[in-house]
Amino acid sequence: MKQFETFGEYMFDLLFAPLKKGRKTVNQLRIFFKVMGREFDDLKADIDKLKDELSGMNSEKSQLEKELKSIQNDKSAALAQKENIDKQINLLQSEIKGVESLISEYETLITQTEQEIRENEEEEARQYEKFCERVRSMEERGTVSYWSVLFDSASFSDLLSAMDFISEIMDSDQKVIDDLRALREQIEQKKASLETSLAEQQSAKETLVAKKSELNTQRAEAEKVLAELKANEAQYKQILSEKDAAMERQQAEIVRLSRELAEKNGNTTVTYGGYIWPCSSKYITSPLGARYTGIAGASRNHAGIDIGRVGYTTQAVAAKAGTVIISAYNKYRGNYVVVSHGSGNTTTYQHLSSRSVSVGTYVAQGQVVGITGTTGVSSGPHLHFEITENGKIINPLKYLTDYIKGW
Repeated sequence: MKQFETFGEYMFDLLFAPLKKGRKTVNQLRIFFKVMGREFDDLKADIDKLKDELSGMNSEKSQLEKELKSIQNDKSAALAQKENIDKQINLLQSEIKGVESLISEYETLITQTEQEIRENEEEEARQYEKFCERVRSMEERGTVSYWSVLFDSASFSDLLSAMDFISEIMDSDQKVIDDLRALREQIEQKKASLETSLAEQQSAKETLVAKKSELNTQRAEAEKVLAELKANEAQYKQILSEKDAAMERQQAEIVRLSRELAEKNGNTTVTYGGYIWPCSSKYITSPLGARYTGIAGASRNHAGIDIGRVGYTTQAVAAKAGTVIISAYNKYRGNYVVVSHGSGNTTTYQHLSSRSVSVGTYVAQGQVVGITGTTGVSSGPHLHFEITENGKIINPLKYLTDYIKGW
């Protein structure tokens, strides 16, 4: 950092900073700050928008909590409790994503502000050196004799008094000085804004930690509700029966949407095969077909495979390139995504903790479509994966042959 021997030298540097480059440099600075200022305002607007969205999520979550309290004591409404908690988890996931975006916006804002400050200070330093060269040259030529007057000023009032004797400061130079002084004031404002942004970013980080802790609590509550539900044999059998009927209806809708999309795109060719594993795990806990649920008389047809040894951070990826035709929450499937790969050819990814794609999005093979979890009728984190070809359910293990048997 530059050192000054007298107060006058400091004030001279602060107020007059070099004039050699003249109005061209100041105009360039003015344009620079106009552009950067616009970006700064856009960032602030984005931050305000994120804050409003988070506030709306908090209101929605409060409403869900009220609904949960009204059904919590009704053991026959266990599935409704699970659905409510799933929705709260979805909101928390959105809140976490929003807070993470907010932190990212603050990081961008802080970086930009720091860059603006550096740019201005560097320009001031260059201008100061140019000005010093100018004054030294004039001193050596004997055209001025006030060098020592300026740099020996003991106070700001002394400096102002000395300025009255400097006839060389013309109106044009004074305009340059005023512009540079205004830019310096802008930078000081930016520094104050930077301190505020740093404090707000730290607050957002603390909020993020709290939200993640709340999320873990909600997940534990969801698993507890389902465990209690499974303990009630008659009720669980009824729910599984309802689930099977609902999923059959949904499967018909999936096939319809897939064929409708193919017709719209002018390609109704039926495609087969070409799949990759939809997640990093290959451990199959339940295959396609009849399975035992743990409840006497409650065996059900399983329309896909369950992939275990996943958690709440495992990525679910598109097993094949295609277009997303469903991205939604359902009380049975939980968060789920369906990708169409041609007429009647689809893949389905269920019980996700969060979804990463929306309807109409084209996804490449291997692109993330969501994060595995245990939403819907699910007793623990896993990925339920389905394939249909020509409108019919196909055993995924027909293609994914290098699996690990876990059932």
